Amino acid sequence: MRFSRYFVHTLFEVPKEAETPSHILLLRGSYIYPAAAGIYSLLPLGHRVAEKVKQIIREEMDGIDGLEVTMPVLNPAELWKATKRYYDIGPELFRIRDRRNREFVLAMTHEEIITDIAKKFLRSYRDLPVMLYQIQTKIRDEARPRAGLLRVREFQMKDAYSFHPDFEDLDRYYPRIYNAYLRVFARCGLQAVPIEADTGIMGGTGSHEFMLESPHGEDQFVVCTQCDYRANTEKAVGVKPALNDLPADPPPMERVTTPGVKTIAQLMDFFQTSEDHFLKTVAYEADGELVLAVVRGDFNVSSTKLANHLKAVHLDMASEEALEKEGLHGGFLSPVGLDGKKIRVVVDTSVNENTLYVAGGNDVDLHLKNVLAGRNFHISDPADIAEVRHGDGCAQCGSGTLEIRRGIELGHTFKLGTKYTAPDTMDVTFLDAEGQNRRLVMGCYGIGVERLMASVVESWHDEAGIVWPVTIAPFQVVITTLGKKAEVDATAEELYRELGERWDVLYDDRDESPGVKLKDADLLGIPVRVVVSQRGLKQGTFEVKVRQTGEVHFFRRQELCGAVERILGDLAPVLEGLPWMDENV
Repeated sequence: MRFSRYFVHTLFEVPKEAETPSHILLLRGSYIYPAAAGIYSLLPLGHRVAEKVKQIIREEMDGIDGLEVTMPVLNPAELWKATKRYYDIGPELFRIRDRRNREFVLAMTHEEIITDIAKKFLRSYRDLPVMLYQIQTKIRDEARPRAGLLRVREFQMKDAYSFHPDFEDLDRYYPRIYNAYLRVFARCGLQAVPIEADTGIMGGTGSHEFMLESPHGEDQFVVCTQCDYRANTEKAVGVKPALNDLPADPPPMERVTTPGVKTIAQLMDFFQTSEDHFLKTVAYEADGELVLAVVRGDFNVSSTKLANHLKAVHLDMASEEALEKEGLHGGFLSPVGLDGKKIRVVVDTSVNENTLYVAGGNDVDLHLKNVLAGRNFHISDPADIAEVRHGDGCAQCGSGTLEIRRGIELGHTFKLGTKYTAPDTMDVTFLDAEGQNRRLVMGCYGIGVERLMASVVESWHDEAGIVWPVTIAPFQVVITTLGKKAEVDATAEELYRELGERWDVLYDDRDESPGVKLKDADLLGIPVRVVVSQRGLKQGTFEVKVRQTGEVHFFRRQELCGAVERILGDLAPVLEGLPWMDENV
């Protein structure tokens, strides 16, 4: 491809709206163009990268017996109502009506459509197992689109769905998709960290997120310093150091007025005690029910853990009106003295009966001192509802500590089970070998194409621009001419034809200064740059720069093709040493 005829319009200035490296460089390199907040066009360079990412995904999905389909973005609302997700998902789901006033949704995932297909065609055990996948547009009304392609409203996603006769068969298949995901990311130049994750709105019996550690990531996950424990902070479990300092003759609970003393720091100073000797009580409304979540003062409530414990679809902070209705006051909440009130109280496992606490007094400017669980209130609904903290002990190995890191989610896999095939959803069954009706068991697995592109740039860039891995680079080689001699142009044309027979080659034939050409080559991130110059021709050599390492080599004409082949081969991704899941489990 000739640069002069290609659609490349690089930017020198950093766009004002861009903050993350991937957003800045994809805009500057003419890979993407914004149509609106969170909605982007992929320009020719970006389209080439996306297509190479898709090809890797297709090869890996086909390699584990996946069959590609295409499903509609416009979905009948009745299917989403059958699974209850029409009601359970908030405003991020686009709901529309056609000219006949029929309701539709713009799909953010395709569980409903694929399950409807399965219900029609997967009628016998002979049809199972099967995995269907697509690479299709998804629509999500993201409240805060940001960071370019990392958080968008419209995007392409590979979503795959497997169907099985039972949970055992799903468990046998799951390692295949897990390992295929590791291969996809590694072939794109990324070393993903698989972590245990919350199933969220997808539901199911288990899931993994594949995270890329990044300072610009919006997700947090924990890793153990001693063992292989990895988990999303929404799912992670740590060892909570217990307090066992209850005096032999504990003093009675005492009411203390605390006018103007509200913050935890002020309360610690007022009561002359540490943060872990407070009870932190947070009020929520869970599917319309008022719930108080109680954790020890040195922890925070995990709304995800709480929602999972309550099996709540909608969990929101309680309104002042809801609290006032029960005679409660925000900022002074407590599990003490709630007998007779229709309030569910969930107490975290960090709270025990072996220490005295300070708690809110359920009235303005009032706190309670010497509160003892089991004496002043009962722990009738205990649960792990606290966020894990950096430095907590590892519950898996018992010897390591947990570190919290930031990351970008590259993909997500779910063991859905029978969530979408159950009688109260889409009611999908098949006939087993004995002619008995059995319920289909499902798994689902997603990778965002543009998010994967952006994540690669987050990992592979420097001050000069993008550094594409050779597997997904829009071109593997860029030929750059320096000087205006006819001999230079003629030689570059010959190289363009010769190298172009083996690799994707961009020929920078523009009438621009050497500085502009060389800077654009670095900005675009093409793995190998071959320079044809007057000086080089006099010396009988060509300058070859490896974008990833910055190394510069000089080769004679007869050496050039072999040298480029070796360099590109050395840049190929390495699949050894990945955290493979045992396929014999």
